[in-house]
Amino acid sequence: MKTIVDTIYSGSLLTGEKFPIPDSVSDKDNLDKFVAKHEGKKIVVVQGLGFVGSIMSLIVANTEKENYTVIGIDLPNEDSYWKICSINKGEFPIVSADESIQTGFKSVNEKGNLYATYDPYAYSLADIVIVDVSLDVAKEYDEKNELSDYEVLIGPFKDAITTISINCKVDALIIVETTIPPGTCEKIIKPILDEAFQRRGIKPSYKLGYAYERVTPGENYLNSVINQYRVYAGVDEASAKAIETFLETIINTEDYPLTLLHSTTAAEIAKVLENSYRAANIAFIQEWTEYAEEAKVNLYEILDAIRMRPTHDNIMQPGLGVGGYCLPKDPLIADWARKDIFQSNEELSVSRRAVEINDKMSNYAFDLINRHHLGDLSGKYILLLGVSYIGNVADTRNTPVEALYDSLVDSGCKITIHDPYVTFWNERELDIENSLEACFENKFDIIVFCVKHSFYVDHRLLNSLVLAQKDLYILDTIGMMQEEMIDQFKKKHRVSIIGRGDI
Repeated sequence: MKTIVDTIYSGSLLTGEKFPIPDSVSDKDNLDKFVAKHEGKKIVVVQGLGFVGSIMSLIVANTEKENYTVIGIDLPNEDSYWKICSINKGEFPIVSADESIQTGFKSVNEKGNLYATYDPYAYSLADIVIVDVSLDVAKEYDEKNELSDYEVLIGPFKDAITTISINCKVDALIIVETTIPPGTCEKIIKPILDEAFQRRGIKPSYKLGYAYERVTPGENYLNSVINQYRVYAGVDEASAKAIETFLETIINTEDYPLTLLHSTTAAEIAKVLENSYRAANIAFIQEWTEYAEEAKVNLYEILDAIRMRPTHDNIMQPGLGVGGYCLPKDPLIADWARKDIFQSNEELSVSRRAVEINDKMSNYAFDLINRHHLGDLSGKYILLLGVSYIGNVADTRNTPVEALYDSLVDSGCKITIHDPYVTFWNERELDIENSLEACFENKFDIIVFCVKHSFYVDHRLLNSLVLAQKDLYILDTIGMMQEEMIDQFKKKHRVSIIGRGDI
């Protein structure tokens, strides 16, 4: 048993509340009581309570098309246990500008239709298991800042599947939503399940397939799952049919028809190709951003003109860099699968290069600060507006702000960070200021717009606070400032906008 001194706590990133991690992995009594209250309902277990799993738990628990009850499961460790406790306390573990999330969570709580746990016993109760755990990539850069190597961290994902395999029902439906290397369902997951069932002395009749998520965090977070096209596949026809039946109960397939592919490998390739295309699109725009600035033109108005052509309406725009869970790693996951699963001697060179370019985009912002700010950066006071990787959500995973922050710290800058959604930056273990007024009690030398939160757009308080400052250098890395704001700021301060060579 742990002593009080040895107790390990899991701290909420939202409230700062500390939860002691339990000694025992058993939550059987609570799970049995929860299931007994919902007798006659199908049990859906969602593995992983992060930015996808928690939202999926909410959607499934709220659907009116089928009688489901939902158990969310995550690990009892410092990073994850607080999510379990928060859900069971009636506090959703995701902060977002999407008000429908809190409305949906309130509805779930009123129904008592969602319980969170850490006990693998939950899988033995499940009719359906949805896999939403992370699968990460570790990158290595050389002294020239070139991507020299990377490692797909497949081990924890395989452990998660193994836990399901030794606990799940013989006829469970297992749906993987996690972005995984192509070939994983057929060559990794299915063998794990088959071996586990053989050891259990049970003839398997499980169903397995892949139906990747397309989640867009922000103001349309919840709706982006329900009203979105889905691609899916099963390891056999029965699995595919079971996945189709389930998806029809939780998303709007009438307006967004499902797409069935002939194999799980095809569906897995669809996911990483989709994200690799987007990553390459972003990388492509970076060199045109620099070109536009050299040519002293406004790239944003050029892109708006190009988007009028339907074939080019998804062209990207300048920015600080790429962040989040998918784009910084998915091209590498595809590259790894090509070599390690399908034994190819070729690499996905364009996709790899896109990752490398995107990872270094924040260097351009830092170079602009160095170039346009007069004097040594050491000791200068800098305000970073926004720390999440995308607007209107409290998600700091792989945020491009991190690389810019590190460069500024290395230069001896004194940094304040404001974000209306993030209270604690886990990756850097930093408290984040939520009050603009508190931030502007200080005098700054440089202000950097890093994230396009709606909170900052046409914000009168922000305008007045910036205008009250003197001798600022203002850098907008994401094209957030409107023309009226730009004109006001230029009267008192020096202003740069990435992609605006006309300023």
